[in-house]
Amino acid sequence: MANTYLSRTPTTNGSFVTNTWSFWLKRASLGGDQVLWSSYVTPTNNFKIRFISGDKLEFGYHAGIWDFQVVTNRLFRDTSAWYNIVIAQDASASTSTDRVKIYVNGVRETSFAITNFPGLNEGSNTINATNSTTILGQTGNSSDYFDGSMSHYHFIDGTAYDATAFGEFDANGVWTINTSP
Repeated sequence: MANTYLSRTPTTNGSFVTNTWSFWLKRASLGGDQVLWSSYVTPTNNFKIRFISGDKLEFGYHAGIWDFQVVTNRLFRDTSAWYNIVIAQDASASTSTDRVKIYVNGVRETSFAITNFPGLNEGSNTINATNSTTILGQTGNSSDYFDGSMSHYHFIDGTAYDATAFGEFDANGVWTINTSP
């Protein structure tokens, strides 16, 4: 449903700099902001993964200004397709472009509209035992719900995995799910 979400508050602080998100999704509607994962304190202090109004994928941390923000050039407009999106954040990587890796259906994205990568060891301090994390929406904003289907959602705290932990190409070259990553 386009007005429901899941939320939890971690029992301990997580890693601010190294994490992996993986999920399979199928969009039902396009346009508008649709949040896939967020950790929200206030409108000026939040971390989120979302589709933005132009149907691009955005990953970023906003603390008054965008501390870091990565936006794909790829458009996610096929409402009949399932997408596997894997985002690996490792802000301890010495090369800035390796601090956020985005994979779509097993292929690493290399074309971006915005590339404000995290600084060395920069992360989001909103991922902690004080703030709730939300899937399919954003706490504090009732209009940014994800509209579509989602399955096999994984958040790995403290480790950056690539897409092969969550899927593989079959004999026909089709990206398929690993049901036990």
